[in-house]
Amino acid sequence: MKWQIAAVGKPSLAYAKDGVAEYRKRLRRYATVSVDMIQRDAGKEKNGQQLLQLSEGALRLVLDERGKSWTTEAFAKRVEDWQMDGVKRVSILIGGADGHSEETRLAADHVISMSGFTLQHELALLVLMEQLYRVHTLMRGEPYHR
Repeated sequence: MKWQIAAVGKPSLAYAKDGVAEYRKRLRRYATVSVDMIQRDAGKEKNGQQLLQLSEGALRLVLDERGKSWTTEAFAKRVEDWQMDGVKRVSILIGGADGHSEETRLAADHVISMSGFTLQHELALLVLMEQLYRVHTLMRGEPYHR
């Protein structure tokens, strides 16, 4: 399955860059997993149009504080189901400082809240990458997820 993460803004904090790079490296162990990162300039993004265009044809997950909360186990189960259903590409959209437009949320297949807290987008990206790695280790029965 191909994962596409489309985010407004680029990570500029060292811990975020390093953490994202580490989890991308770890995910390479899984031959069926590909993660493409696409960043868009916040000043050029209008109502999520670029993110929606980039994610056209993919199963869309929008990270938003108003979304539903998933457990890691529920996320892993959905990924397994998507694989069984032949989903080829999942696109996860991360908004900028102002979040996502209503149009973007309505275009999503799922709107997910990563936390009851509002997360800075670089931190949200890092947490997301760790969860993608955790989901794949869980699906393979590896001990990372206890």
